Amino acid sequence: MSIFAKFKKGLQKTREFVTESFNRIAANLGYFDEDMLDELEMVLVQADCGIECATELTDSIREHIKRTGDSSVETVLEVLRSGMLDMLKDVQPLELDPNRLNILLMVGVNGTGKTTTSGKLAKRYRDQGKRVLMAAADTFRAAAIEQIKVWGERTATAVIAHKTGSDPSAVVFDAIDAAKARNTDVLIVDTAGRLHTKQNLMDELAKIRRIIGREAPEANLETLLVIDATTGQNAIVQAKAFAEATDVTGLIITKLDGNAKGGVALAVVKETDLPVKLAGLGESEDDLQDFDSENFVNSLLPDPESLTK
Repeated sequence: MSIFAKFKKGLQKTREFVTESFNRIAANLGYFDEDMLDELEMVLVQADCGIECATELTDSIREHIKRTGDSSVETVLEVLRSGMLDMLKDVQPLELDPNRLNILLMVGVNGTGKTTTSGKLAKRYRDQGKRVLMAAADTFRAAAIEQIKVWGERTATAVIAHKTGSDPSAVVFDAIDAAKARNTDVLIVDTAGRLHTKQNLMDELAKIRRIIGREAPEANLETLLVIDATTGQNAIVQAKAFAEATDVTGLIITKLDGNAKGGVALAVVKETDLPVKLAGLGESEDDLQDFDSENFVNSLLPDPESLTK
């Protein structure tokens, strides 16, 4: 299956919602008027593009219509597509440095899929022939340690783990030591879910980062915030808060296939100025994909020929 086909399948629910909305609003008439644009703005908000993002997109459509006099459905769709692509123009893929140890620090609140995503990343890089190591730094939950060990077995990846209740920083210290000894390409650190408002947990995260900075100053560190697309506006709030509380370098959006709220990717980029690096498009091991803005937008919006004339 092509990358575009995977995006299209993963975003099917959002795409169907937007297509049905376009047809309901204007396709039978073939054009958009001001009231219809107001409705389109609400559709974008309902798809969790966010109010600011939805307003900016529809305002650009209004400006285009005012300038050209062309309010056809096809033109409105194309201006919308162009506006979304412009918002995502700074998206950067997750790239490894082939000459250094790469450390992927997975952070976020509970239930976003950090551990599963860590396992999928291990498979991804193992399939590429990389030397991969995982660290079970979520020591609060025995289930989390067991889950990462299961992923280790499934992907033939070694896991550094301590007993439940251990100091997560000690796990990371030992993992870095092991990574150096084994000439590892990628160390994936799975951390406990935490709210940005819990200062003790944010302090713990800062301690982990200090350990990495001290023990592996030469490493290429990516701090990846994992957010759940199905939580909609909560995901946006979480992303903004984490971005302000710690040095996040990129976003991973999981469960984009879960409901018709795929527009959340636009909203988080708008609110945080952080790049979306990876997209979770399904439950299988191969459904974690590099975030591609063109494939994303083309999968989110309907094709002109799919609209009712």
